[in-house]
Amino acid sequence: MRLTSTRDKTVNSSFANAIQNCMPSDGGLYVPDGTADLRRWILYTNENTSFASIAGALTSAFINNEYSPIICETIATKAFPFEPVLKQLDEKLFVLELFHGPTCCYRDFGVSYLINMLETTLHMENKNSILLDYTSGEHGSILAKSLEGKKHIKSVLLYPKGQVCGISEKDFIWNGGNIYPIEIDGDAELGHRLINEVFKDKDLVGKLNLTVSTSANIGRLIPQTFFFTYAFSRLKNKVSSDIYYALDPENYGNLVAGLYSWRLSLPVSGFILPSTKELTLDAIGNPVITDSIIPVEMRIEAEAGDPSNMERFEDFFSHYAAMMKNFVYLSDISEEETEQAEKDLFIKYKRYSDYHTAKAYAAAVKNQDLIDEEGGAIVLLDRFHPAFSASYINQTIGDKIKIPEAIINLKKPVSIGRPVIKTPDELTALISALL
Repeated sequence: MRLTSTRDKTVNSSFANAIQNCMPSDGGLYVPDGTADLRRWILYTNENTSFASIAGALTSAFINNEYSPIICETIATKAFPFEPVLKQLDEKLFVLELFHGPTCCYRDFGVSYLINMLETTLHMENKNSILLDYTSGEHGSILAKSLEGKKHIKSVLLYPKGQVCGISEKDFIWNGGNIYPIEIDGDAELGHRLINEVFKDKDLVGKLNLTVSTSANIGRLIPQTFFFTYAFSRLKNKVSSDIYYALDPENYGNLVAGLYSWRLSLPVSGFILPSTKELTLDAIGNPVITDSIIPVEMRIEAEAGDPSNMERFEDFFSHYAAMMKNFVYLSDISEEETEQAEKDLFIKYKRYSDYHTAKAYAAAVKNQDLIDEEGGAIVLLDRFHPAFSASYINQTIGDKIKIPEAIINLKKPVSIGRPVIKTPDELTALISALL
């Protein structure tokens, strides 16, 4: 399956090129072009098929002309010593827990896969690469764990001043690690602007083989398709009719990944979502993409530092426009309804959930009529360990939940003793010094 761009369908990129040169020159985002019929293989999977095995097979299907199946399997095995957990809550409701990685967050899967795929590619091509990202949260810890022992990848990671956390001194480049933490004199807006300014310098990006580990990089997004095939492998003998997935869309990465899974012939009946300002309902209840009033060629370039996958979502439905209203089920969800959903999950299932999962559950409740037919089911995507919403759970339910050690470590501050920066030139100088 070749990769093209959301803005120029003449673009024809290999997967290896796209994960290294993550932003097409036309200002769009890389997307897979074409379809593949994997029904025979998908239907062969079952509850004993490991997540790594599913990931290896789907990787081979995506890029079978670039890497051998053995290499794809090896990459997946290295990337995923952990896997999701599917639990059945009642006859028609399941939950897919995506927080069983080292930092208790679904991003563990995408980052670990990208790093291992990129390391393998760089080794084969005898090259090196630098990741440039911004974080004020767990992303540094995810990168630190994924980059351990890697020889071809360095990470330049921007933090707000005084907020470096979740990594240790052994991870620093100057101590033999792979991460160069940089404090900036500003917030997320400055961090994203600095990264975007650097990526405008195409010569510098090429010289440094600069890329990102956000979902702007297609190599970070593709592994999220594995979630849906894994869930189906556990559901196929339990659910005899329609399967819907309920999720809070955030930056739309999991939603787009689910759509790509459907394109690979995975049985998916639709996606249930809380509406957002970008994806909302019109006067008669049909889903509407608000950005679509502006043609993509008239928009600013997609941002490497702060990506939204809405453009990929638009691109997908440019081929299946009439299908969107029968495949994406939106509901306006209030804060009061989210709070009630949090309480109901606890009362009915003795389950604590993070804020985003509660909101997705509220949307699922509003769309129960989709599975009134006997044999159907809804799968709730649970992306974060509930401890990430500990204060919300305490406020809503009144319980104090135990915080896992892994999440406590994410918050531990680290002093780096290096100058604070605030301009693109300062950032460029520090990155260039890594050569």
